[in-house]
Amino acid sequence: MISVFFPRRSNLLALLTLLLLATTCLPPAFAARHKRPAAKSNGSAEVQWRKELLTWRSQRAKELSAPDGWLTLVALDWLKPGKNSVGLAADNQIRLAGHAPDHLGIIDVEGSQISLLAPASGFPSELQVDGKPAVAGPIQPDDTKTSILTTENLHLVVLHRGDRYALRVKDSESPGRTAFRGLHWYPPVYAERITAKWTPLAAGHTEKIPTVIGTTLDLPAPGLAEFTLNGKKVQLEPVLESPDAKELFFILRDATSHTTTYGAARFLYASFPDHGLDQPGSIVLDFNKLQNPPCAYTPYATCPLPPYINRLAISIPAGEQRYAH
Repeated sequence: MISVFFPRRSNLLALLTLLLLATTCLPPAFAARHKRPAAKSNGSAEVQWRKELLTWRSQRAKELSAPDGWLTLVALDWLKPGKNSVGLAADNQIRLAGHAPDHLGIIDVEGSQISLLAPASGFPSELQVDGKPAVAGPIQPDDTKTSILTTENLHLVVLHRGDRYALRVKDSESPGRTAFRGLHWYPPVYAERITAKWTPLAAGHTEKIPTVIGTTLDLPAPGLAEFTLNGKKVQLEPVLESPDAKELFFILRDATSHTTTYGAARFLYASFPDHGLDQPGSIVLDFNKLQNPPCAYTPYATCPLPPYINRLAISIPAGEQRYAH
C-alpha cells in the first residue's frame, strides 16, 4: 500500500500526484492486459492478393468500356419469322439509331435457320461478317459458333432465347461508353476471401435458372459450396455456363442488394475445387470479386437471376457496388 502526505494548501496538486503514482505503480500483468495491440503488418500473400485484385478490377473496367463491351449495348430487337429488314431508314422493320447504314441488311428467320440477305441497294461496303465483306448466306446465333456482323461502330449478333431469336446491337459510340467514369467497389478485405467446403451433387444434376426476360435456363449444377458467415451456415450452388467451362459460375443476391449493390443479382466466378467437381474438397470464394451483371449497365441485356438457394438474407459487403450512370 502506498502512503502519501499532501499539504493542506494544495488539494489539487495532491490529487494530481496521487493519479501519477497510481498509473506508474500498476502491476505489470494489468498493464500488459490493457496495452493497445500493435498494428499487424500484411503478410506477403495478402500484399500479392491485393495487387492482383486491383489489377483484376482495373481490367474489368477496361473490358466493360471496350468497343464491344457491355456499356455499348444499345438495342435488343426480337426477330419475327420471315424477313426482318435492319437499318437507319424509317422503312426498316428494325430501326437502328446513331451512326448506321440506311439499309444494313435483311435477317431471315425460317424455323431454326437464320440467314443474312442483301437489301435492294446491296450490302453497305462497311458491313462485314466475321471480319470478311458481307455476302448473303446462313449466319449462326449465339448458341453455336456465333456470327458477328460489324460496321465501323456497330457490332451485331443474333441471340437464341427460348424459342425466339433477337438481334443484339452494340455501338462503340454509345453514350453509355463515352460517359463512362469508372466503377464503384467496396474496399478490398482479405477476410472476404474464404475457403468453403465443396460437396458434389449427383452427376447430371441441373438447376433451372430464371432470366430477366422470363425464360428459364437449364444449366449443369455440379455441387454445393458451404461456409459460415456471420455465425450462419450458408450454401451456394454454382452452375457451369457451358459444357467446356473452366470456372464455376455463382449467381447470387444478398441483403446489400436493398442498399448498396445491384438489386437483381451479382455474379462470382471461382476456380474448380481442389479435388475436382465430382469429389468432396474445398473451394476458394473471393467475394471481393463479386461483380454486377450486364443488366446493371444496360436495359437490353438478358441476364440470369439467382436460383432460390442463392438468395441470401445475410449481407456480403464486398465486391462491386451499384453502378452510377
